[in-house]
This record gives sequence, C-alpha cells and structure tokens, in this order.
Amino acid sequence: MATIIGGLTTSHVPAIGGAIVRGVQQEPYWKPFFDGFLPVHQWLGEVKPDVAVVFYNDHGLNFFLDKMPTFSVGAAAEYRNADEGWGIPTLPPFKGQPDLSWHLIEHLVDSEFDITTCQEMLVDHAFTLPLKLFWPQGCPVTTVPICINTVQFPLPSAKRCYALGRAVGEAIRSWDSDKRVVVVGTGGLSHQLDGERAGFINKPFDLKFMDSLVEDPQWATQFSIHELVEKTGTQGVELLMWLATRAAVGGRVRKVHTNYHIPISNTAAGMMALEAL
Repeated sequence: MATIIGGLTTSHVPAIGGAIVRGVQQEPYWKPFFDGFLPVHQWLGEVKPDVAVVFYNDHGLNFFLDKMPTFSVGAAAEYRNADEGWGIPTLPPFKGQPDLSWHLIEHLVDSEFDITTCQEMLVDHAFTLPLKLFWPQGCPVTTVPICINTVQFPLPSAKRCYALGRAVGEAIRSWDSDKRVVVVGTGGLSHQLDGERAGFINKPFDLKFMDSLVEDPQWATQFSIHELVEKTGTQGVELLMWLATRAAVGGRVRKVHTNYHIPISNTAAGMMALEAL
C-alpha cells in the first residue's frame, strides 16, 4: 500500500511568482520568506516523495463564479496552467497520477462526498507556486489536484474540509502502490484583499492555528466559516486547505520546519513541513 510521508503547507500569493521571476529572493523584503524553505528542500531530498496530492483553491482560471464546485478532483494525465494576468510565466505541464486520482474519486464518492471529476483541468498559481517553492529546480513528483471552493459562498465548513482530508488520507493509504505520497495544502494565512478591512492580518490567530496542526489538528473545526472570516479576513479562509492536508496526514506528526513572515504582499505568509510518524 502507498505511504503518506507527511504534509507541506504554504501561502501562494502571486507576488511570490514575480519575485522568483525577477530573482530577488535574497533582497531584504523577500529573504525571510524564501530562506524558510531551505530546511524543507533538504528534508524532501532525504524522503524523496513520488506523488504530491495538492489541496488548493482555484481563482478563476479553471472555474469561475458561474460554475464553482465545492470540491473537485483532477483525473488527468497532465495539468497545464495559463496566463492569469499577474506577469508570471506559464510553466510546463505538471504530470498527473491518474490511477491514484480515480482511486481517490471512487473512495470519496463511496464516502458520500459529492465531487466534480475533472478529466481536463487548468491549474493556477495556487497550485503551481507552492510546487515551485518546494521544488525550485523542477517538480520531480506526479500530482493529483484537489480543489476546495474558498471563493464563492456558501463555502464548505472547516469540519467538512477536515472530513474530506481524512477521507483522502484513507484513500491514499488503501491505494495499491508502493509510492510515497506527500500531501500539500496551499493558501492563506490571514489576509483580506478589499473592503473596510483590506490589509487585515491576525498574527496571534495564525500562530495558534499553526501550532494546533501539530498537537490538536481539529482545533479550527470549532469555528464556523463566518467566524473564520472574522478572525482571518475574507481570503484567510484559505486555511481550509491546510486543515484538509493535516487531516489527510492523520495520526502523530513531527514538525520538520515552520516559517511565518509578514507581510508578503498584504498576506501573512506561513509555511509548515510535518513528517508523519
């Protein structure tokens, strides 16, 4: 059976891609953020995952407001991205892992999750930038994208996203393969892009949430979506992807490395690497 080696989480704001393109990672504004990934690069070189299952949210490249599924799973042989208007170069296609995708889809449907199956799927910066951050020299893993709606209300609850992650973890562990899987969650942390609270960041809550993922991973499920928006900002609900990731990893974990830096653009930029025990 397949093995889940751990979970990775990171923020994904488009400005990160711009910094990579301009080669400014060591400038004072960016250095504390990019340096946070160096210990994780070393860990990934040691554990050598074969597959990355990526929880992310689409920003209009693949889905738009007229058709916004709550949960969707990619089942393609490859995933392409396209120009989103941020000035980030289009990357080569990411290789899929269709056999795992279909295994996940069947398990999720059997577990009474009503999902959208995507045999073609464009992936945006929320998917591409984290993979670039974790594997800056090129993505060596095959991928399975799982998209969670955090854009258009009604949004799935934190409790429901945790249950989704747990079901994904069950599916991965029951996949008839000897491959090593890392689960990736992207987005957040606290930020709000518009309205009266534009620029809002809640560092105490962010740090409490990050700590909870190690010892008390269901902590955030006590909050409703509206409470999470109040505590983290309109776009801060992207922490749902982190929550699903931790649920998929399951059990006890060892904290490999964490980093928190504010602000990147107008976002609280967090990163965690957790090894499954």
